[in-house]
Formats: sequence, structure tokens, C-alpha cells
Amino acid sequence: MCPLMGRVSINAEIAQFSAGVDIDPSLWDAKAYCMTGKSRHAIEVNHQIKQLRERIDRYYKQILDEQGYITAELVKNAVSGIGRKKENLLELFWEHNEEYAKQVGVTRSGESLRNYISVYKQTERFLQVHYGIEDIPLRQLELSFIEKFDSFLRIEQGFTAHTVSGYTIILRKMIRRAISQGTLHKNPFAAYIPEQPPRKRRHMTQDELEKFMNIPVVSKRLCHSRDMFIFATFTGLSYADMCNLSEENIHKGKNGSFWIRINRQKTGVRCDIPLLDIPLQIIEKYKPERKGDKLFNMVTLPRVAVNLNKVAKLCGIEKRITYHQSRHNFATLITLSKGVPLETVSQMMGHKCFRTTQIYAKLTRQKINEDMKKLSDRIGQKYKLPDNNDKSK
Repeated sequence: MCPLMGRVSINAEIAQFSAGVDIDPSLWDAKAYCMTGKSRHAIEVNHQIKQLRERIDRYYKQILDEQGYITAELVKNAVSGIGRKKENLLELFWEHNEEYAKQVGVTRSGESLRNYISVYKQTERFLQVHYGIEDIPLRQLELSFIEKFDSFLRIEQGFTAHTVSGYTIILRKMIRRAISQGTLHKNPFAAYIPEQPPRKRRHMTQDELEKFMNIPVVSKRLCHSRDMFIFATFTGLSYADMCNLSEENIHKGKNGSFWIRINRQKTGVRCDIPLLDIPLQIIEKYKPERKGDKLFNMVTLPRVAVNLNKVAKLCGIEKRITYHQSRHNFATLITLSKGVPLETVSQMMGHKCFRTTQIYAKLTRQKINEDMKKLSDRIGQKYKLPDNNDKSK
């Protein structure tokens, strides 16, 4: 076997490249530029050669139309994928995912990569089912495309509105990438606004949290997941930050108090969080079980979610409990409702934008009532309505 080479000749200029396939020289027809025989290998190679010829012709016309001149080197580079802009949606999407994968563990997480791969597969399936094609040119994208994709995800795939919103955000990111590389000059999805149902309350009630903390739990694994949830409720740490939490993140203040000092994995923002009695007790409880410098032996997030809902069932809590709900508990029940300023909460939660904290922190009726009572006591008898019946005045 030997590698098959390709050669482009334009205006006496020659450029050679690898066709990316190995062949048996004894079966090569040098005049017809194809394999002889009807073997499976010969048929596959001839099909690849045919596709390669079509690609060369397409790139030749495309480069000539866009640049007004053509060279053998330009065609060779286009065929080899060197310096060529991705013209199709899935092609561009694949390029993005390959680049993203190289950053996993450095600046990106594996979970985020899995989300991009999932959206890629759904887009690929959507194109096959509704358009009968393997890919679509970026220049052919219109508003109707993402609207149909939205319906496909909601109706045919049965995804929730929240999931559809996340998927379309990633798809629109590919459009911004196409614009930045110059393939598109405007956003075809600019007028698209995904339908979003009103969000329900994300934090627990005070009564639910107390039940969750105090219900007797025999199972050690359920107890562990609950303790991790409670720890996050009193510190505001995300699951990823809990996994990274180590002894070096615990600092002792001058007054003897203990603090968590950690850079959030998601935003890189430094968080300084005072450790209250309950999280300190949890740290001590699991100290004998440590396998390294990490404070806790965290189980997978899906397993934690299953365990939390089993505990919720024991408490008589019917709504679904997620680990991320602990951050909402921290923002609303533990801090804001107890009078901690929103700016302080934002710093402890490691948010870059103050508006993000407002999404987490919700004012409760109890908090409003307490604040208004304080205001009433502060004002006292300073203000009075004039007595219109008192004519002497």
C-alpha cells in the first residue's frame, strides 16, 4: 500500500497534497485516475476521489468569486483545511468543540463540553429529520431555522423551556463565531426570543430547610449528601467548588474565626466566606474520612441529586430538590433574610455582576415585615398628619 497524492495545476503553478487514503499501486489506473476492480476497498477509494474532485471544483469557484483571483496554493490550502473559514454550521460547530475540548481542565469544564456536544448532536439530528441534509451553509440560515429548531426541541424532543433556552444560546454562539470570522455579516437569529415560563421560587422555605436538616436519616450515603447540601446552604459554594475545597482554603482570622478563601472555578472570582458553626461541625465530622487534602469525598452530582430527593421524600417535601438550590438558600434564607447587604452576598458568592446576585436573592415577606417594623420604630412620632379640625392653628 502507498499514499495517494493529489495535484492541482493552475496557470503553470503546481501544488501537491495528500489525498488522505492508501491504495494498492498494482490496482491503480494512471490514465483514469481511479482504482480498478470491484472490491470494497476500490469502490470506497473511488468514491473518496470523486468527492475530492467535487470539493476542488467547489473551492475553485468559491475562492475565485470571493477574491477575484485563484492560485494552486489557495486551492490546496482549502482542500487541506489550512486557513479556510468554515462555511457550514456543523463544520463550524465541530471546530469550536475541538478547540473547547483542548481547554477542558484548564479554563473549561468537562460538563460544559458535554453540553456543547449534546447541542451539536441535536442540531445534526434536526438537519437530517427536517431538511434531509448532513449540514447547512451558514449563509442560508434564516430566522425560521432557529424557530423550527425551537419547536423541534420542545415538541419532538420534549425538552423543558429552560433546556431549550440553553440549547439555543449555544446555537446562537456559533452564529457570533461565524460573524467574527467574517463568514456572516449579520445575525440571522437577531429577532429570535425564546419563550420562557415564569420561574418558580428556587429556594426552600424556612420550614422546609429545618425539616431537611433535622429529619433522622439512617443511610450513611443519604446523610453524606444531605450534609454536603447543608454545608453549601451555609457557605454558598457550588458543587464544583465543593469538589475543589481543600485544607489550604481554610484560614483563621485574627479574632479566632475561620474563613473559606477560594477562587470560584466558574468565574475565577475570589470568595471570602466566614464559616458558621454548622459548616464547621460538618468539616470536623468528615475529617476522619479524608483521602487527601480535599475536605470532602464528593460523589457525582447526579448521585447527589438522587440522594437529596430521597431525603426530601422522608421530610414530606414533594417538590424536586437540586444541589444548586443550596446557593439560592444561602442568598435568600441565610444571608439576605438575616439583614446581610446584597453587596456582601455578591462578594461571598463570587459573582462578577451584581445583577447575577439579584437572581439568587429574593426578598421574603418575613424580611419585608422585619424591615418595615424597624423603620416604624426608627421614625417613631417624628411625623404627624395636620389636624384640619383645629381652627386655632
